[in-house]
Amino acid sequence: MKTVCCTGHRPKGFPWNYRDVDCSSHQEYLESLACEIESLIRVEGFDYFISGGAIGADMDFADIVIGFRDNYYPHIKLEVAVPCRNQDLKWNDEDKTRYQKILHRANTVNVMSENYTPTCMLDRNKYMVDQSNLVIAVWNGEMRGGTFNTINYSKKVGKPINYIMLKDYSLPDSADFKN
Repeated sequence: MKTVCCTGHRPKGFPWNYRDVDCSSHQEYLESLACEIESLIRVEGFDYFISGGAIGADMDFADIVIGFRDNYYPHIKLEVAVPCRNQDLKWNDEDKTRYQKILHRANTVNVMSENYTPTCMLDRNKYMVDQSNLVIAVWNGEMRGGTFNTINYSKKVGKPINYIMLKDYSLPDSADFKN
């Protein structure tokens, strides 16, 4: 099994209105993510995908994997690594419905903690990286927050990272990352 996980921003981390799905930047981002996933399947033989299930890049990744599995590549599998059972407690109804559909269609749902804890999101991110051969990072270039911390952890444990940049940033040198 060759495994890839995805780390990425929530809606507020996108440099455009994430809810505007007709925005050309949003469409280009989704196309880039889909092309990356399909290349990993077809060219590199990846067959197991792990999503954290959060609103934003996590759900986009999961939806794309499900679409590929259901329409073209029935051998691939999706795991949703849920940080805590009530992750969607404060989400709006639309996001809750999308999340529940993803959970229902996933091959595996792995709940990290029954209840929210101050470290459950971090624990989930480390789990995803530890289980993976490769990390996809949907990143806006900001050197703070959960996505950046997951990138740092991935570098620390020597996991390769394929970036989908949300802004026109050049990738920082590894010296710019904290270990």
